[in-house]
Amino acid sequence: MNTAAERKKVRIDTFNNSWYQPGNKLKIFAWYFANAFFFINHLNPFIGIKVFLLRLFGATVGKKCYIKPGVNIKYPWKLQIGDYVLIGENVWIDNLDTVILKNHSTLSQGATILTGSHNYKKQSFDLTIKPVVIEEGAWICAKAIVCPGVTCKSHSVLTTGSVANTDLEPYTIYSGHPAQPVRERIID
Repeated sequence: MNTAAERKKVRIDTFNNSWYQPGNKLKIFAWYFANAFFFINHLNPFIGIKVFLLRLFGATVGKKCYIKPGVNIKYPWKLQIGDYVLIGENVWIDNLDTVILKNHSTLSQGATILTGSHNYKKQSFDLTIKPVVIEEGAWICAKAIVCPGVTCKSHSVLTTGSVANTDLEPYTIYSGHPAQPVRERIID
């Protein structure tokens, strides 16, 4: 085994994510201000303005979507929202890659959706991205985190403060860090 002095080390000065082009620079700049004034800002409770802006910036948004104040969305053109989706206060959708929120899904207050991370095995700490899918009727509870590449299948539940780093099976309740199945979800 190598001693600590002999092991390779992270070299942030070699980090290069020039391959990643999330969109037009002017569009990104304009979205930064729209997001700050109309989404992150708790003084704007008007859902219609939010839906209009999301569509204007390229998001797909279904009918009767509810978006509370304090929501932070990285790139709306990488966001697909179905019908009757609930997005609670202070949700953070860090969508460097596609995020799909299917019909009747819920992101409760403070939930985080992550599509990007870094390769800790590389000295250059390379950026990695993978899409996230929240299927029909799935519920991501308050302060829960969904990691890159995860699909939360139909009517699954990720409980408060839990972290999903693998797919969640349908009609199953998950809890913990990492999230583990704890029981079946039965809907009356």
